[in-house]
Amino acid sequence: MKRVTSAFMMVALLVGSAWAQQLSTTPAPRDAGWQHRVERDVAEAKKGGWELVFLGDSITDFWQNRGKTVWDKYYGQYRALNLGISADRTEHVLWRLDKGELDGVNPKLIVVMIGTNNTGHRKLEQESPENTVAGIQAILDRLAQKAPQSKVLLLAIFPRGATPQDSLRVRNDKVNALIRGYADGKRVVFLDFNKEFLEPDGTLTKEMMPDLLHPREKGYDIWAKAVMPVIKETLGR
Repeated sequence: MKRVTSAFMMVALLVGSAWAQQLSTTPAPRDAGWQHRVERDVAEAKKGGWELVFLGDSITDFWQNRGKTVWDKYYGQYRALNLGISADRTEHVLWRLDKGELDGVNPKLIVVMIGTNNTGHRKLEQESPENTVAGIQAILDRLAQKAPQSKVLLLAIFPRGATPQDSLRVRNDKVNALIRGYADGKRVVFLDFNKEFLEPDGTLTKEMMPDLLHPREKGYDIWAKAVMPVIKETLGR
């Protein structure tokens, strides 16, 4: 009986893991309002001429408000496009890409950060760090198909939670440790500057991120300065 029970539990774990990975890797839409937003972004992208594209969730989306002054200061000299949408998970980004967000765009550089909503919106038993990583890998694969000549700057998911022991911070750190392996130093570059957001003891303050998730303007300034060397090297100025 014990052997049967153990075997059943093993099968259940495998099935659960496969189901969770399917959640993060299967393109999925959100509500009608969100789909209208995607349509607008696709139309904007199709205007063409974009050199620099940011792809992600609300942390990227907020370049358009709390990070706007920093965006204009550092990226105003480039044809830069923001394709961040609040609350998106990996499966939503995949759906957007399949709907044409980058079709024919061919930017020189695509900056990607995604995954904190996968870990933040699903319990660990619903989605492991490995499942989230599978979703990020699927996005990288899609980018290789949609924009094979573009360089990809893959960012570590930003820290969240007040302390290093915060359960969501721990999950994101595990994701970051795995996705750094996707960098080949040529087409895909990985960058982790998370320590710059943190105090020496690893704590995250509300002065940096008021909700312990989304940066204030000074956090966007840290972000901009950290990625500028890669942008300058790739875009040639």
